[in-house]
Amino acid sequence: MPDGRAKAIRRDCEASRVALDGVEIDLYLLHAPDPRTPWRTSIRALARLVEEGVVKRVGVSNVNRAQLDDALELAPIAAVQVALSVFDDRALRGGVVERCVDSGVAVIAHSPLGGVRRTKSIDRRRALVGIADARGRTPAEVALAWLLDLSPAVVAIPGARRPETARSAAAAAALALDDVERGALAVEFGTLRRPRAAPPRPSGDGEVVLVMGIPGAGKSRVADEYIARGYVRLNRDERGGSLRELADALDRELRSGARRVVLDNTYLTRAARSHVIEAAGRNGLAARCIWLDTPLAQAQANLVDRLLERFGSLPSPEELRRLARRGDGVLSPTSQMRAVRELEPPTSDEGWTRVERVPFTRMPQSTALGAGVLVAAAALEQPRWTEALEQGDRGAPHLIFDWRPGGSVEELAPAAARLAAALSGPVESAVCPHAAGPPSCWCRPPLPGLPLAFARANRVEPSRSVVIGARPAHRTLAATLGARYLDV
Repeated sequence: MPDGRAKAIRRDCEASRVALDGVEIDLYLLHAPDPRTPWRTSIRALARLVEEGVVKRVGVSNVNRAQLDDALELAPIAAVQVALSVFDDRALRGGVVERCVDSGVAVIAHSPLGGVRRTKSIDRRRALVGIADARGRTPAEVALAWLLDLSPAVVAIPGARRPETARSAAAAAALALDDVERGALAVEFGTLRRPRAAPPRPSGDGEVVLVMGIPGAGKSRVADEYIARGYVRLNRDERGGSLRELADALDRELRSGARRVVLDNTYLTRAARSHVIEAAGRNGLAARCIWLDTPLAQAQANLVDRLLERFGSLPSPEELRRLARRGDGVLSPTSQMRAVRELEPPTSDEGWTRVERVPFTRMPQSTALGAGVLVAAAALEQPRWTEALEQGDRGAPHLIFDWRPGGSVEELAPAAARLAAALSGPVESAVCPHAAGPPSCWCRPPLPGLPLAFARANRVEPSRSVVIGARPAHRTLAATLGARYLDV
């Protein structure tokens, strides 16, 4: 587990110094960003190690371009370690290698032969074998030569268990590939030949529009507007496959004569988006990015609404896992949160003609729906809950909700009876019975599943409703729904 806390970085460094028994640490690398710790906190801790002379140099590993930019701003980063090989050029496409080259930072390429799973396939890759046979070298040496050819800043660290493997890796440094060989490798592996260059300028009418954002951001709605204007839509959820394969489909559409195309998947990373920009450039078209910058809470509400519309009720954790395996566009809360962590906001230096950031705006309230009152079970344990009821409509539909791992809705019957005695309107109860830990369902507050299911069944407009609660999670839930919050 990554641990990027400042005290952990210092503690582990001191432990390494003790283990080295006086040998200086030339380079101290943070292995991976810790999603639980602010990235800048970790980087400042690295900077202090250099300032105090504890280590000579520091570096970071497994970072994206935005994280690298932050690190370079705060610490004297000497090296960046990332996965890089003919099998994996995300660091190239994501702008990490380019930024390192421009800043004089060494790029340490781990898994330079593709890692344990891919290394075994090197001797079966046609382009590698062809070049190796023509040069009297091994396919692995050709793969390493391609890597070292990217830039003098790149250092490969292949593993070796036998002396002959180590000698072979060293020999790759003397192998210089020509343009024909580089092109053959690029065709077979789909890799970039060099750090990203500016795409060709558009030479004709038409454009490729990429609508991106986290799952639930509202991309389909925006794409529909372009479809109505005659744009061809390409979407992975409909076609299946990977984003890379979708870029190939885009290339085919453009070569067959399409001039206006819209794509609307997540495209969280610069590397994923680069394939779209390249396809547009090859066909002489501009590429424009529309970024729906929707907060996580609002995107969660959108995903729950889709589930309710599609299935009529909230799927259980087991059903969510089964639907997700089918690639049906159904996500768990943790998958959506992971997407938020991976998001790299788009920037014009990726090659877009324009980046349009669209902030979230709440949809207008429906006047056809009534108001409701959502009461957390914990609120009924407070003395002021009856006062809060007076600020709502006693004749409106009321929901009492709670999270009770392993529990059932019947356990809320006494509380529901107390609530009903103070009202003239109907009262319903709902419980999330699922276990603690990372949320595996959409019904655990402050996730909005229970209130939205109630609202749909009772023709209630959540944003016209009231949430009566007693905990921070209840306040968060009210903000997600756009409802008025009453804290008892």
